[in-house]
Amino acid sequence: MVERVDRRWPVRRKPLIARNRRSVATQVFALELVVVVLLVAGAILAQVLESRRNSDAEAKNKSIAVAETFAHSPGLLAALKTPNPSAILQPITEATRKVAGVDFIVVMNDQGIRYTHPMPSRIGQRFVGTIGPSLHGQVYTESVHGPLGHEVQATVPVTAPDGSIPALVSAGLVVKHVTAVSSRQLPVILGTGAAGVAVATIGTALIARRVKRQTHGMDPAELARMYEHHDAVLHAVREGVVIVGQDGRLLLANDEACDLLGLPARAEGRYLGDIAGLTPETVELLVSGRTVTDELLHVGGRLVVVNQRPTDPHSQAMGTVATIRDSTELLALSGKAEVASRRLALLYEAGAGVGTTLDVARTTEELARVAVPGFADFVTVDLADPVLAGDEPAAGAVNLRRTAVHGVGEDHPFYPVGKLTAFIPSSPMARGFDSGRSQVVPDLAAAPGWHAQDPALTRRIMDYGVHSLITAPVKARGIILGVVNFWRSKKPGPFDDDDRTLAEELVARAAVSIDNARRYTREHAMAVTLQRSLLPRALPGQSALEVAHRYLPAQSGVSGDWFDVIPLPGSRVALVVGDVVGHGLHAAATMGRLRTAVHNFSALDLPPNELLGHLDELVNRIDQEESDSGADSGPGTGAGLGTDIGVTGATCLYAIYDPTTRLCTVATAGHPPPALVSPDGQVVFPDLPTGPPLGASGLPYESTEVELAEGTQIVLYTDGLIEERTRDFDVGMDLLRAALSQRDRDPEENCRAVLEALLPEHPQDDVALLIAKTRVLGPDRVVERDVPSDPAAVADIRAWCLAALDEWGLDELAFATELALSELVTNAIRYGSEPVRVRLLRDRSLILEVSDGSNTSPHLTYAASTDEGGRGLFMVAQLTQRWGTRYTPQGKIIWAEQAIPAPIPTQTPAQVESPRALTLPSV
Repeated sequence: MVERVDRRWPVRRKPLIARNRRSVATQVFALELVVVVLLVAGAILAQVLESRRNSDAEAKNKSIAVAETFAHSPGLLAALKTPNPSAILQPITEATRKVAGVDFIVVMNDQGIRYTHPMPSRIGQRFVGTIGPSLHGQVYTESVHGPLGHEVQATVPVTAPDGSIPALVSAGLVVKHVTAVSSRQLPVILGTGAAGVAVATIGTALIARRVKRQTHGMDPAELARMYEHHDAVLHAVREGVVIVGQDGRLLLANDEACDLLGLPARAEGRYLGDIAGLTPETVELLVSGRTVTDELLHVGGRLVVVNQRPTDPHSQAMGTVATIRDSTELLALSGKAEVASRRLALLYEAGAGVGTTLDVARTTEELARVAVPGFADFVTVDLADPVLAGDEPAAGAVNLRRTAVHGVGEDHPFYPVGKLTAFIPSSPMARGFDSGRSQVVPDLAAAPGWHAQDPALTRRIMDYGVHSLITAPVKARGIILGVVNFWRSKKPGPFDDDDRTLAEELVARAAVSIDNARRYTREHAMAVTLQRSLLPRALPGQSALEVAHRYLPAQSGVSGDWFDVIPLPGSRVALVVGDVVGHGLHAAATMGRLRTAVHNFSALDLPPNELLGHLDELVNRIDQEESDSGADSGPGTGAGLGTDIGVTGATCLYAIYDPTTRLCTVATAGHPPPALVSPDGQVVFPDLPTGPPLGASGLPYESTEVELAEGTQIVLYTDGLIEERTRDFDVGMDLLRAALSQRDRDPEENCRAVLEALLPEHPQDDVALLIAKTRVLGPDRVVERDVPSDPAAVADIRAWCLAALDEWGLDELAFATELALSELVTNAIRYGSEPVRVRLLRDRSLILEVSDGSNTSPHLTYAASTDEGGRGLFMVAQLTQRWGTRYTPQGKIIWAEQAIPAPIPTQTPAQVESPRALTLPSV
């Protein structure tokens, strides 16, 4: 054991004395400076106080003298009795004030109203000060804030011969004029103080010069720094320092050097070769005098690092200085630090590279890629089947599906991706899934439970060279979702407990992302299901349009896009397309509410502009409901996919096509314009008055009528089709025009062409596309005539109707149609106004229309048994399938529909023998 000795240089005391001398000189100078400053400050304070006291007394005495002199001046009482005392006294007081050296002389009556003042505007105003004592015959002095500022004033009474006091006189000075005199002596005091500071500075400089000469030009900071460095090198740092003279003697060795080299006590001054305990290699290195950088030496079972430099690079008169540090533990620590650094880097890479998407399979693949090859040679991930569908796994059997396989080689022997495996209870996978604890298998060859799972497969895995396994359960929120298996084949060392900790940390970080992806998958599936349930599952039957449609939800989440085809009375058809702002369940639910509202408003047969106005009011009410509920529940009440609750906005386009007139009436609320494709392939975007989006402003909307040729295709779409991050809106419109500019294509073919041309690979927004090709009801299917305003004309109308039905082969409907038409025409003649007109349409049903010029709508009522009328509309409702009223700019139309009976098929003998050949004649 080496004895520790305290080695201090004997020459250390002299510099300390010099430093103390220099410190004394500094302290003396500081003391002198403090004394001088205190004396100067005290003198200034005393002078100011004395001057202020004398000045105040002098000001009061002077004010009293001037006021009393003026109060007893002859002629003052006579001037006060004149009608205008100010005209006489103001010039006298101003002249007297300047001669007497005061700032003001004020003469006032016994009520304090001024007759005189240096500021003429103050004459006639009340005196600022106390006049009560002076009205009782006293002289009163005070300090007030008057019109001239801070004033010292004296107020004296003006005594009449009868002893009364008819007036008062006040004289005084402004305070700043009084105190200005005291500042004249300050330069003398400050000059004396500066002289004292100069004397102290000169004395201190002489003392400092003498101290500097004694310390050889080194100031105290340099001396303190030199000896602080000396102490730090020798006794503070954990590094050995050895100084060897040119003759091979040991001049200095600090405590750390004695410990590392095993030097005995009092070794300084001795030759290195005579010191016991030093190895020959160490003596040779320290005596050689050569420059050494990080040379390793074995000393007493330790591995030390030596750095050696000459003390004087030019002459080497002082020998060499060597620093020594122990690297034995450093090597071991550096190895552990390197391993820890690699693991931290792996965890950081996992945090940044796992969970970049909300896809379960993609997340497991990212985990497998992160762990190879830094931690394992192969990684397989098995998840419970419900997890892939977004659900939580059920307790019970361990049936896991392989979702990711990745390793150093492509020809791996493991189960492929997609295979569903029922792991037996003895396998590490089943034990890890059931217990929720990771399983370490250092040697797979000695693991019978794993071999029993699939002997043929385990043999192939062993033959491949895989020898060690860690199975870590994927656990999130207390739920086990699956297991991750880390395999080693090329790395010779088996997995240990440290590897188990790293594997658990890796899987724990990935488990959060996997669970988030699972929950997103579930909520996305719910939202898609909700959205598809709100969209039309099948388009209704109608004859006016040939319709094709597409709806594609965004990959990142559902939105509020929708479309609809709504049959209207009179063989007309309404086309609707809309888009609710935002994504998620809230947008889908809002879309469902708007679609339902459109159906309800369409049942009222409203014009497109009025329908959009009602939708706008509905969206505003939805916004108000959301704002009120948000204020009540506070922020953060939602979670998951449908949390974009906020102010709702939507766009919509509503169009009505009439096949009898070929007119299409369109109104739009902030929606992209429709594309019209003529039969020859020409594409135009009609210039429509675009109203604001729904819920934006409450402004009215406008409708536009467009006449379409038969075979024209009306293309309605949402902005997700044409807007994309990589292209502008105009580019999308040009692509849409180009995709539609082909002749002789039906709507279904145009749908495919448009999606192929415009749909991005990963759409960020929903896409709704609706293409309708127009048809026309020709004259052979429409008959109409005017009705005279005469009840006798009803018989003629019945005959005309029967003839039309006979021509169309609808004799079976003649009775009901005749009665219904007779009632409707009679009501129009009796209660309506001219012109009255009748129209019959043969479409999928037989449509009766009676129009007149009034806006009064009939109502269905139940007539009492004693009523003579009131049963006409009831009879019409019973005879027809449905009936209703719609309003036009010219009046109203009452319509009724009757179902056309299906024809009875006729069978030939051949058709009876072969039922498959049975055909139905067209209507």
